Amino acid sequence: MDDDVTSDDVAAALADLEEPMYTPFIELYLLEESKALRKEMMDTRAELIEKVVDKELSVADKTMSYATDTVTYFFYLIAGATSILVVIGWNSIRDMRNQLASVAEKRVNELVVEYEKRLKAIEEQLQQKSDIIHQNQAEIERTNEVHSLWLKASQETSQQNKIAAYDRILDLRPDDVEALSYKADAVLEMQEPLWAISLCRRALKLDPDNGHAHYQLACAYAEIGRWEDAVSTLEKAIDISEAYRDDASVDPSFEQLREHESFRTLVFPDQEENSTDA
Repeated sequence: MDDDVTSDDVAAALADLEEPMYTPFIELYLLEESKALRKEMMDTRAELIEKVVDKELSVADKTMSYATDTVTYFFYLIAGATSILVVIGWNSIRDMRNQLASVAEKRVNELVVEYEKRLKAIEEQLQQKSDIIHQNQAEIERTNEVHSLWLKASQETSQQNKIAAYDRILDLRPDDVEALSYKADAVLEMQEPLWAISLCRRALKLDPDNGHAHYQLACAYAEIGRWEDAVSTLEKAIDISEAYRDDASVDPSFEQLREHESFRTLVFPDQEENSTDA
């Protein structure tokens, strides 16, 4: 590879590009991957709960079988002991029958209480599973709608229609930082910098490290003549992603900052170094 390639060569190559290097299908692919990952996580959680519930039912079934056998053997033991006691004359058959009925009733009541507790726990698990399934279905439907709205916004040419799509996304997900920052971009295209500033601040309150929100806020500051705020905010965006340096070099929002020293130092560092060396 040639080590003597300069920024001017890169700029010339970019100027000769016939097609954009970025297409909305990349964003579509990422949204599809995110949707598939979320669905897989939800399915895994539902499968885990189903296995736990099946295990609980299996344990309850085995315990019931064991308890039934125990009660049966207990009756046999009582019957044998009663027969012996009757033979040796310790108690009458009526006394033995009453005692046997009392003991058996007590044991049965204990078993009933125990299994009622177990059945209640199983019902709670099943209800939880049902709730999770309903939540997952609602989230999948919401994700599909948000995905279609993003696709619609990427294909719209009218800024008003884009804003309407972003508003619908924010209705479904009020904390969607990307929707806020992209709405700010559309608002700037309509020459509403103060509105864009408000949207960007909301986005940065939710995610202070969102580079796109910082960049749009810098554009809005530049539009209203707050040069120092624009440069400092743009610097934060560039610290997050170097791609914003190239965006700022051609963005019309920074047209009046082209000759501003701090802006040129930030956006065109190579040119500033060459002029200093000269």
